[in-house]
Amino acid sequence: MGVEEGGHYTNKKISRVVLAYSGGLDTSICIKWLIEKYGCEVITVTVDVGQGDDFREIEERAYRIGAVKHYTIDAKEEFVNNYIAQAIKANAFYEGKYPLGTALARPLIAEKVVEIAKKESADAIAHGCTSKGNDQIRFEAVIRALAPEIEILAPVRCWNMTRAEEIEYARKHGIPIPEIHKRFSIDANIWSRSIEGPELDDPMVEVPEDALEWVTPIEKAPDKPLYLEIEFRDGIPISINGEKMKLIDIINTLNRLAGSCGVGLIDHIENRTVGFKSREVYEAPAAVTIFEAHREIEKIVYTPHEWRFKQIVDMTWSDLVYRGLWLEPLRIELSKLVEEMNRWISGVVKLKLYKGNVVPVGRWSEYASYDKELADYIKGWYPTDEEARGFIIMHTQHSTIAYLKRFKK
Repeated sequence: MGVEEGGHYTNKKISRVVLAYSGGLDTSICIKWLIEKYGCEVITVTVDVGQGDDFREIEERAYRIGAVKHYTIDAKEEFVNNYIAQAIKANAFYEGKYPLGTALARPLIAEKVVEIAKKESADAIAHGCTSKGNDQIRFEAVIRALAPEIEILAPVRCWNMTRAEEIEYARKHGIPIPEIHKRFSIDANIWSRSIEGPELDDPMVEVPEDALEWVTPIEKAPDKPLYLEIEFRDGIPISINGEKMKLIDIINTLNRLAGSCGVGLIDHIENRTVGFKSREVYEAPAAVTIFEAHREIEKIVYTPHEWRFKQIVDMTWSDLVYRGLWLEPLRIELSKLVEEMNRWISGVVKLKLYKGNVVPVGRWSEYASYDKELADYIKGWYPTDEEARGFIIMHTQHSTIAYLKRFKK
């Protein structure tokens, strides 16, 4: 059975669809639209990655619209331990700014949806992504790899409705969507909160205060700095100020503490995979704080060769995840390298959080290559004049010869 002109056609009979369901406007309309277009059963799946939604209300909404079955899957611990943990070890800031909150969650959600689709013997999997976003790639890349035999449906890409038309469709069919009057569209999980809205599309407009939930505006942040000591073991934070915690609790704690100091607001122009730049706004207090501390231990531990190469690895890893290539062999291989390099990232970093800034003011590691006696300019080691001259000559010889041959007149 086909769909509207301009959309994706399939000759396969569709009798049961599993829908990745957020409970928002797009995916709620998807339930009704799929039933209308295919005459099929719709099973909805909502994956809890720490977005803080009312999952009972989402389930009830899915049933009211027409879903025959609903699954709510608690994947917070898995998200933190299997996805965010890798991101921490890889200092995963896309283009140096975005901590990949949504990009990390999508492959996990897709995996869970595939599991339900196979369990329910579904003919198709549907998602609510538009043709303009990166998430369509992130979902479909995983679905195609894990379940190539299952059809992928993308109703939002097919129906060509404006947001106003979506709202009208929802009203016409009695679809309950309580958030349609909100100023901002939010996608949140435990690692980041993404904020979108028409007024933010203008890159000259400052992010309004009422868009923020996790980060206190700098003007309202405390006048007294907050000091935190974060301990790492094998690249992962394990305690705050000496109190041992699970990683999920550390993230929640830092989102609260760092956010209260004005830390974690990210406002930047992002190069999307789909071919255009967009103005993106995120709140990520824990990510910003943890990455700053993690990189500080790397600096004191790694040799110059390790440190410089690790930056290339981190950037490549982040780019692959952002672009929806979670299952790309290079991403998997780089993760093994990152895991190995983080064997030495253990120690303590002392941070000063103040008015939106995270300043490292102390660091220690049992594997530190830093030697105070060697570095001391008063009593520390100095090479002899002969040693220094020899080093300079050998170090600069290639450049000196090339310069003399090419540019010396």
